[in-house]
Amino acid sequence: MARRNPGGGALIASLPLVSVLGMVWLWAARPDAENMAHHAQATFWYVLPSLPMFLLIPALLRRGLPFWPALGLGCLLTIGLYIAMTTLGPRFGLKL
Repeated sequence: MARRNPGGGALIASLPLVSVLGMVWLWAARPDAENMAHHAQATFWYVLPSLPMFLLIPALLRRGLPFWPALGLGCLLTIGLYIAMTTLGPRFGLKL
């Protein structure tokens, strides 16, 4: 799909399939509404630090950086933002 229509491929890639499968498996193992609510809310907050990567990579590619270094820098940015989220989030009342 992405070869013919990059936007359509991106739409498919952006679907939260892993999150939905994880919630189904968690519910099957432990059908607890409060636990599921906490899981879904924490998932939302953990998605946010990954989003800037999808802006950095195309910016780097358009400036001529090769794909692998751009991907690596995007991943490093995401790791740094995950560390920031897990460190700073609870200080602001986020239950992660």
